[in-house]
Amino acid sequence: MIDMLFNFGLVALNVLGAQGAALANTLGAHNVDPESVSVSGLSAGGFMAAQLGIAYSDLFKSGFGVFAGGPFDCARNQAYFSCMYNGFPSIAEPVANMKTWSGKQIASTSNLAARKIYLWVGAADFTVGPNVMAQLKAQLANFDNSANATFVITNGASHTFPTDFDSTGDSACSMSWSPYISNCKYDGAGAMLKWIYGNLNARNTGTASGMTVPYAQTGSYGAAGLDTTGYLYVPKACVAGSSTVCKLHVAMHGCLQSYSQIGNKFITNTGYALWADSNNIMVLFPQAIVDYRMHTIWSGLESPNPLGCFDWVGWYGTNADQIGGMLARSDVAAFHKN
Repeated sequence: MIDMLFNFGLVALNVLGAQGAALANTLGAHNVDPESVSVSGLSAGGFMAAQLGIAYSDLFKSGFGVFAGGPFDCARNQAYFSCMYNGFPSIAEPVANMKTWSGKQIASTSNLAARKIYLWVGAADFTVGPNVMAQLKAQLANFDNSANATFVITNGASHTFPTDFDSTGDSACSMSWSPYISNCKYDGAGAMLKWIYGNLNARNTGTASGMTVPYAQTGSYGAAGLDTTGYLYVPKACVAGSSTVCKLHVAMHGCLQSYSQIGNKFITNTGYALWADSNNIMVLFPQAIVDYRMHTIWSGLESPNPLGCFDWVGWYGTNADQIGGMLARSDVAAFHKN
């Protein structure tokens, strides 16, 4: 999912495949601390955040956050809907796969003991639900350090991204409908980022002051399942060429939340950009595509991806949650500055 070309100072971010040249040409070089990279996501994006945080735990060194997602590799050996609707998906084979794949198909699971892990779900979420998230927690308990993990359940919240402020067009906290972003009197983005990074400056309470920069997710720089354009939010202090050392967070939208479906709401209404402004955090917003083509998923069923979800069921390959998977490709190449 992410290639990052670290130059121990000025870095070019190579996003979603082999996009280093394209993104560097578009954005220039940014001074990012490679120890500060983290990822989070909602719903299918939450499943993807867990996949990235686990498969590429050597890249996402600060940790990962999952909002209303579910266990890693959940849909490989059972029907995907077993991992939804507040069910109790089996984690026996997913845990066994993690142990078998460790250091091969995925990064060493020993890394997870040092990663900060944030889990959140609404008590009234019946799309994924607390039971599914509890299974993710139980799965991770085989590998993480309990002191580094937290699991938050917000009463009255449905399947949505929680905030503590009102934004135009947001849905009610108790209702699961577009744009799936709601004032639930809980600052999800802030709570997650503070858990991962520790104490942060108070968020920007005004209008986001950074810039949202589009980049191409097409041609030789694309991958199956991606839309044509992704977005990078850059705080003023992190503009290309700045000497300020910035953090990098990757935010994965949920189904029905891509830019083509709800515009910039996942960037502006969630609070990611506001926390980024005051804490020098660049935020990458990859974009999945609405796809009506039929694909053979892990369970053997034929299924399209009409809601524009990130791949947690195997639409785009049997290795979708492993190193080298079409939507989970992630390498780090370090280059010393000449």
